[in-house]
Amino acid sequence: MDEECQISKSSRYVNWRNKPAIEGQHGGILAATFVLVVEVLENLAYLANASNLVLYLSRFMHFSPSSCSNIVSNFMGTAFLLALLGGFLADAFFTTYCIYLISAIIELAGLLVLTMQAHTRYLKPESCLSANRNAKCEEVEGGKEGLLFIGLYLVALGVGGIKGSLPPHGAEQFDEETTQGRKQRSSFFNYYVFCLACGALIAVTFAVWIEDNKGWQWGFGISTLAILISIPIFLLGSTFYRIKLPNGSPITTILFMSTIMLNCCLAQLSTFSVQQAATMNTKIGSLRVPPASLPVFPVIFIMVLAPMYDHVITPFARKITKTESGITHLQRIGIGLLLSIMAMAVAALVENKRKSVAYANGLMNSNEPLPITFLWVSLQYLFLGSADLFSLAGMMDFFFTEAPFSMRSLATSLSWASLAMGYYLSSVLVSIVNHVTGTFHHKPWLYGINLNHYHLERFYWLMCVLSGLNFLVYLLWAKSYKYGSKGSNSSNDSQILCKSSGV
Repeated sequence: MDEECQISKSSRYVNWRNKPAIEGQHGGILAATFVLVVEVLENLAYLANASNLVLYLSRFMHFSPSSCSNIVSNFMGTAFLLALLGGFLADAFFTTYCIYLISAIIELAGLLVLTMQAHTRYLKPESCLSANRNAKCEEVEGGKEGLLFIGLYLVALGVGGIKGSLPPHGAEQFDEETTQGRKQRSSFFNYYVFCLACGALIAVTFAVWIEDNKGWQWGFGISTLAILISIPIFLLGSTFYRIKLPNGSPITTILFMSTIMLNCCLAQLSTFSVQQAATMNTKIGSLRVPPASLPVFPVIFIMVLAPMYDHVITPFARKITKTESGITHLQRIGIGLLLSIMAMAVAALVENKRKSVAYANGLMNSNEPLPITFLWVSLQYLFLGSADLFSLAGMMDFFFTEAPFSMRSLATSLSWASLAMGYYLSSVLVSIVNHVTGTFHHKPWLYGINLNHYHLERFYWLMCVLSGLNFLVYLLWAKSYKYGSKGSNSSNDSQILCKSSGV
């Protein structure tokens, strides 16, 4: 094929100099590799703070546990919801290339604000140390509180733009007109989740340890450095990228929000689960592990399972089903939903055990660590981490594959929008549960500054029931959906999911 034909085939794509992209010179695995490396650094920068933020707000800004939970849920929900804005702008007016660069600079600005506040003593409330878990400290307010939220929501805006532009930018590097290109694109989404896990591993081990032992100014500094390094690395791939031209983004009604409840469950990993672990014995031998490092268990599991899924499970499934995809997108998502139900049941049982230990040892009102290892909490992390692996890669591949060409960035961003709505739903559920239980009882389930007096186990059981109902709704939707893209399997996904769940 001569160069003219190659340019014609890629007429919807340009290189970074806005000239027609040429097949064989632009796009492919090498171009996508730059995207994957950047995602490691970006997720490191984001999760280094988000995974431990609930403790920063509690210990240094003196918010109550439920307030911390809502602030973190709203912050993370906003970040993921803004991915829709990033995806829309990339489809309609700019490109994924430009949106990433703009968003990275915005996130960098927010991290600089947070680093400055953490480093400067008079920009934070006075420190407050007490052996009594019921003692109330002076909460951050006024200009100090305003500075905190300016930094947080600049970061949220930047993260949203990156999440809305970077995955579709990587997926655009593969030729959807060929079977090989579609398989490579599917593998890209698997390895995108793998790279998310790589960044998370560094964040919840090294960065969290720095925050807890050397100071939050160093933790924010690590995030700032990571996002700063990611920008030139992204630019190094410029000569290899092919970039989809923006040509308008039709806002249409798209089915498929059943994963919101799953992501509501995931929100607990960044909020109540971290606070649970903080009350327990966090030592492994002589090593004291920061509570926010608990996600290291599902992160390592994902790093092992993601390549195994791509190189072992998928090829085996292709032989069995005789289809290009092996396991369809909707089947992957359905497995994730099932795992989230089990995770909430496990979380409720673990919380019952934690509170019984606190009561039996007379430590309900003490700041002394409970004589029970925090590794019990890791069980719910493992189930939810596995659910995230199956659902997130499945969602991104599904939305990108099934969407019209002109709105692929926006459609891929729906994966993050589902996360956003899950975090918002978590915040709303906490408020609703407190209102309802406060009406019929003397004290709401999730109220006060002492986690030991919360009825968190009841909250987890409620989420388990809601997740089960959500799964049944998903089965009905999956049964009626027909794939419309090349290489997709239009078999009845709900039949397999029903058999696996016993429905």
